[in-house]
Amino acid sequence: MEDSKITRFTDLEPNEKPPHPIADAISSNHSFARPEVRGKFLYCNDQKLWVRGVTYGTFRPDQRGSEFHNRDRVKTDFLLIADAGINAVRTYTVPPLWFLDLAYRQGLYVMVGLPWEQHIAFLDDRQQSVAIRKRVRDGVRLCSKHPAVLCYAIGNEIPAPIVRWHGARRVERYLETLWMEAKQEDPGGLFTYVNYPSTEYLELDFVDLACINVYLEDEQSFSAYIARLQNTVGNRPLVLAEIGLDSLRNGHENQSRFLDRQVRTAFAEGCAGAFVFSWTDEWYRGGHEILDWAFGLTDRERRAKPALATVRNAYTEAPFPSEKNWPPISVVVCSYNGGRVIRECLEGLLTLDYPNYEVIVVDDGSTDNTAEIARQYPFRLIRTENRGLSSARNTGCEAARGEIVAYIDDDAYPDPHWLQYLANTFMTTDHVGVGGPNLPPPGDGLVADCVAVAPGGPIHVLTSDREAEHIPGCNMAFRKAALAAVGGFDPKFRVAGDDVDICWRLQEKGWTLGFSAAAVVWHHRRNSIRAYLRQQRGYGKAEALLEQKWPEKYNVPGNLIWAGRIYSPAMYAARRFRRIFHGVWGSALFQRVYQPAAGYLGLLPLMPEWYLTIACLVGLSAALVPWKPLPLVLLLGAIGVSAIRATSAALRGSFPTKHESVAKRFVLRGLTALLYLLQPLWRLDGRLRNGLSPWRRRRLEGWAWPRIQIWRIWSEQWRAHEDWLRSLEKALRATGARVIRGGAYDRWDLELARGSFGSVRVTAVIEEHGEGKQLARVRLVPRCSRWAFAPILLLLGLGEGMARHGSVIAAALLGIIATQLVLRTAGDTAAATAVVRRVVSAEKKSIEEPLSVSEATVQNTDVEKSVPIAHADQQSA
Repeated sequence: MEDSKITRFTDLEPNEKPPHPIADAISSNHSFARPEVRGKFLYCNDQKLWVRGVTYGTFRPDQRGSEFHNRDRVKTDFLLIADAGINAVRTYTVPPLWFLDLAYRQGLYVMVGLPWEQHIAFLDDRQQSVAIRKRVRDGVRLCSKHPAVLCYAIGNEIPAPIVRWHGARRVERYLETLWMEAKQEDPGGLFTYVNYPSTEYLELDFVDLACINVYLEDEQSFSAYIARLQNTVGNRPLVLAEIGLDSLRNGHENQSRFLDRQVRTAFAEGCAGAFVFSWTDEWYRGGHEILDWAFGLTDRERRAKPALATVRNAYTEAPFPSEKNWPPISVVVCSYNGGRVIRECLEGLLTLDYPNYEVIVVDDGSTDNTAEIARQYPFRLIRTENRGLSSARNTGCEAARGEIVAYIDDDAYPDPHWLQYLANTFMTTDHVGVGGPNLPPPGDGLVADCVAVAPGGPIHVLTSDREAEHIPGCNMAFRKAALAAVGGFDPKFRVAGDDVDICWRLQEKGWTLGFSAAAVVWHHRRNSIRAYLRQQRGYGKAEALLEQKWPEKYNVPGNLIWAGRIYSPAMYAARRFRRIFHGVWGSALFQRVYQPAAGYLGLLPLMPEWYLTIACLVGLSAALVPWKPLPLVLLLGAIGVSAIRATSAALRGSFPTKHESVAKRFVLRGLTALLYLLQPLWRLDGRLRNGLSPWRRRRLEGWAWPRIQIWRIWSEQWRAHEDWLRSLEKALRATGARVIRGGAYDRWDLELARGSFGSVRVTAVIEEHGEGKQLARVRLVPRCSRWAFAPILLLLGLGEGMARHGSVIAAALLGIIATQLVLRTAGDTAAATAVVRRVVSAEKKSIEEPLSVSEATVQNTDVEKSVPIAHADQQSA
C-alpha cells in the first residue's frame, strides 16, 4: 500500500498496533489483503469471510449536509456493534475517511452505498445521467483502496415503475456503465447493485456479488425465495442486503424470534452474508425523522433490544450451530492414473470443516504414482484392477462406513463447508441424493478458461429450485441404503454416464434428488483442446449406452430429453427473448421474467445432429447446384446459424480468470467460438460410433398394416387406470422397443417406435360397469414423425420445382430420396403396429381367458347394446 494511503488512518496513535488482521499486514508490509470473491463465497487472507452485517443510517444531516457528523456517536456505536459479533456495516451514503478509519480499527467492513437520484426518470435527462455517473465516480474515488471497504453498491432499489418506464435493457446498460466507470477508480474493489423482488428480473452479470433486500415474514417462503435467488445469481455470492422486522408493530419478542430464524435460514441456504436492518431505531429519510417504524436492534438511545442478543448468537454460530448432530459421511475418490491432479483433491479433503467423515480412495488399476500419493494422507486406500468408474464407485460404497456416501472426482477439490451443506439438505429433506455446483477454478490457463465456458461440461439439471433431475458425478452424495436398494452403479458405464443412470434409477423408484447451491466443489476443466475433444467423444459414447438402456429418455434425432432446466453456459450464454411479468399496471410485488422453454426448432442448432443436417445440405448442394441454388442457400444459412450461435456465446461468456490484456481476451473469445463449433462434431462422432444415430432402429419382429385400431378388453376385476397403463407399458418395454410416456399436455398415453421415422401412439380409457367390472378401450394410432414428414415434404417440393423447370435428373434424384424416406417410415410404422397389436392381444387374452363367452359381455345399456367381446376384439377406422 502507498504511504499516501497509509496516512489516511488518522485515528491511530503513532505507536498503537491496530487490532484488525489486515491492519497488522499494513503495519508490517505496507500491503493488505482485500476481500475477494471465490465462487459462491467471499474470502480474505485465504479465510472464508462470512458477512455478519447491520445497516447503519441514514441519519439527520448537519448544516453542511453530512450524515456522519457526530464522530463520538459513531465511535461508540462501532464499539457496541463489534461487541455484538457483527463484522460489517452498510451505509446508504458515501462515508468520510475518518468513518472508514474507525470501522477499520474495530475490525468492521463497510458496504459503501453510492447514492443518486434513482427514484426519478434519470435516463430522460442526459445532463442528469451524466451527473449521476460523476457522483458515482467521485464517491468511489474518495474511498478507493481503503481496507475497510467491503464493496461498493452502485445503486439500491431502482423503483419498479422507473425500470418499467425506461425498459429493463436500458437500465441494465446504464448500470453497467456506472460499474465500468466506478471500477476504473478502484480496480481492486468489489461492486454490487442492491436489488429487490420487484425488479429481480434485471440481468446484471457484471457485478461481483449479488445483493438483494428481502422482507418475507413466512419462514418457508423466505427459505424458498433464497433457493430461487441462488439459482438466479449463478456462481456468484448471494448477500441479503436487508432483512428485518418492525418491533413497534410486532413487539420485541416477535422481532427477536423472527431475526433468529431469518439469519440462520440465510446462512443455511448458502448466503455469503446478511445485513440486519437496522442498528438503531433512529432513522431519517426524505427530509423527516421516521417515527412510526422501529426496525433497530437498539432503540434511539442505543439501549439493546432482545433481538440484539439473538442476532449475536445467530451470527456467532453461522453457518451452522457447532453442536449440530451431523451424520457420518464417507467421501469416495475414484482415480485412474490421476497422479497429476489427485494431491490437490486430497489436500482439500483434509481441510473439510466437518466433524464426522472418512475418505476412501479407490485406485482403479492406475499405472502411475496415484497410489503412492494417496498413501501420504490419513485416508483409506483400496487398489483394484482396472474395471471402470462405476465399479470403482461401487467398491468405495461397499467399503463406506457412513450412512451417506459422497463422491468427488480426483481432479476436483471441495469448499471447506461442502459436507455441511450436503448433510444439512439430507437432514431437512427426504431426498436420497444431493448434489451441488461444480465451479471451474481461476488460473488454470487459457484453454481451461475457454473449456469452462464451452458446451459439454458437467452440469446439473433442476426441476425446481431445490429438486434435481440430474447431479453430476464430480459432486454428488447419496444415502447408502438407497444405493444398495438399486444395486449400485451399472458397471457398463466405465468412463461416463454412470451418474445419469443412477439418478434415473433412483427416481424410477419414486425417490427424489436435491440440490444445494452452497455445496460447492472446484472442478478443473480440460487444459488442452485435444483432451477436451477426447472427453466429448467419450460423452457421446456414454450417451449411446444410456440410449440403449433408457430409450424413452431420448428424442427422435438422438438427443437426451431433460424434464428440468439445464444449468449450462452453452444453453444460456445468449440472452433469449424475455417477457417480464409486471402485473396489471406494474402492480406485482414479485416481478419476474418468463422465458418459454425452447422447442425442437430452437434447440436444433445446439444438437450434434445439426451437423448431419449440414452434411445432407452439402450433398444436395453438390448434386443440384447445376440446376438451382436453393440447397446452397439453405446450406449457407445452416452454417451461418452455427457461426452466429458460437460467436454470440463466446462474446457473452464469463470466464473464470479475469484477463486484463486485450490480446488475451480476443484469443479467449476466438478459441471459445472454435470450441462451440468443434464440440458437436466430436460428440456426434462418439454417438455414431456406438449406434446412436437418427436412423437407428430397434429389432422388432412382425409387420402389420398401419391403421387406426380400437381394442376392447373386458375385466371382471377392478384395476386403477394407472395400473392398466403400467401393465401395458411394462409389456411393451419387454419387447425391446422404444417406449415413451405421454406428457402432462398430451392426449395420448404411450408411444412405441422401432426407429426414428414412424411410431404408434396408444391411448386408453377405462369404463366402469358396476360391481368392479371394467371395459378398457385401447386406441392405436400410427403416425409419421415430424423429423421424417418435414424432409419428405421439402424433397417433394424441391423435386416438383425442378421438374417444372425441366431439371428432370435433379427431380428424379429428389424423388428417389423422398421415396426411400417414405418406405422407411412405412416400415417403422408397420413394425411398431405389429408389436403393439401383439402385446395388446396378449394382454387381452391373459385377462379374458378365465371368462366364458357368455360372461364376457358388456353390461352398459346406456351407452350401447350388449356386445359379446369374443366377436368385438377390435374395430378399425
